[in-house]
Amino acid sequence: MCLNESSVSQVVLVADDDPDLVALVARRLRKAGYQVITASDGEQALQMATKLLPHLAVLDVAMPKLTGIDVILRLRAIPATQNMPVILISAGFQDDITVRGLPVGAAGYIKKPFGPQELPNRVRAVLNR
Repeated sequence: MCLNESSVSQVVLVADDDPDLVALVARRLRKAGYQVITASDGEQALQMATKLLPHLAVLDVAMPKLTGIDVILRLRAIPATQNMPVILISAGFQDDITVRGLPVGAAGYIKKPFGPQELPNRVRAVLNR
């Protein structure tokens, strides 16, 4: 049974190698009413995304094992996840995300650090498209 079929609230996957950031983001998204699942690297994020089929993924660009860009490319190659919206987060340059992330199918990006409501608001906007 996948989460898409059984959940009452929308499910968001959050993946970043910084455990403090993952905890903060998860707390903010839960407060906004989302069910949150987390991953600590790109490989784990890909496995969770393909197994649990969340409604949206929030991926750090620079993660061990697979980058956020690598995860998007692999998600797009799998029929069950090819249309899953992905928001990239990065402490790097915004142009890097725009040049590399948006062409491979990212629904948007947020530069770290971001304000308390910026990510929940962006998640809501992407899911309401």
